[in-house]
Amino acid sequence: MMSDTQTVGSIPTPQRGLSVRGIINSAGIGLALLLLIVFFSFASEHFLTPNNITNILTQITINLILAVGMTFVILIGGIDLSVGSVMAFAAVVAGKAITLPGLGPAELILLATTAGVLAGLACGMLNGFLSAYWSLPSFIITLGMLNIARGAALQVSDAQTIYSFPRAFENFGSLLISGVPVVFLVALVLVLLAWFVLTRTVFGRIIYGIGSNEEAVRLAGHNVFAYKVAAFSICGLTAGIAAIIYMARLNISSPIAGIGFELNAIAAVIIGGTSLSGGRGSVIGTLLGAFIIGVLANGLILIGLSDFMRQMITGVVIVVAVILDHYRAKLAGNG
Repeated sequence: MMSDTQTVGSIPTPQRGLSVRGIINSAGIGLALLLLIVFFSFASEHFLTPNNITNILTQITINLILAVGMTFVILIGGIDLSVGSVMAFAAVVAGKAITLPGLGPAELILLATTAGVLAGLACGMLNGFLSAYWSLPSFIITLGMLNIARGAALQVSDAQTIYSFPRAFENFGSLLISGVPVVFLVALVLVLLAWFVLTRTVFGRIIYGIGSNEEAVRLAGHNVFAYKVAAFSICGLTAGIAAIIYMARLNISSPIAGIGFELNAIAAVIIGGTSLSGGRGSVIGTLLGAFIIGVLANGLILIGLSDFMRQMITGVVIVVAVILDHYRAKLAGNG
């Protein structure tokens, strides 16, 4: 049986097409999602209503955007615990920009979007640089950034929520096209772009290669440091984009936004089949993982479970996903 990666020269890279194991893995995640949908469809008459489907798509958008960036980091064998705080910092920076006096709505929206995305990108680049340059565990570096970005968000905003955005910006957050939220379409575009980069470009091959065998990539003459910084930069970039979507959806910019979001993003990636050790996985799996988390949360609310029970069940799902990842890794080693 073929594995999810193949070797080109001395660098392990993803195959152009789906391998048999990759198809089975994706099918398994898709089957789990389908079973959840069927179960909640029978458990609640409101689950498959158009309004609830729209709600699910809206609710998973931010987590999906964060998880897309997280996929790049986990594929190289890293982790980013700071994305929730970075999202809050980027939202505050964008909130300050969008409420500046003396500019028209279009200029304010452009300025805020640029400022928020660049703030997220800068945090991601710093995470990548510190982790890669000194070969430090990304867990520790991003844990530090979690506190730095959260503190910066509180400092910049004076611990106050920012609001009163241009009407066009608020309308974007609630805009629907044939019942599909535009903000979800933005997330879907990011998924497709990430899929193309990871499966159809040299950059994507090397990202997989670093996770599979970093030393082989280095001996092949590639700048591992630059690719690691790029992976964390993409994660920061998506946190900045998530901040803009968050602002458009809720019409506020809060320095305490995004608490715990990093855990949901990591969960979506792992549930989607990406290995915590790096080198194996796909952004399509991440999409399915985000759907599983979103459908599970929505369905549990509809059937009347308490917040405590929902947290426990979601935690069990994450633990099961990690256990399955352990056995997937063993199978890949024997394949």
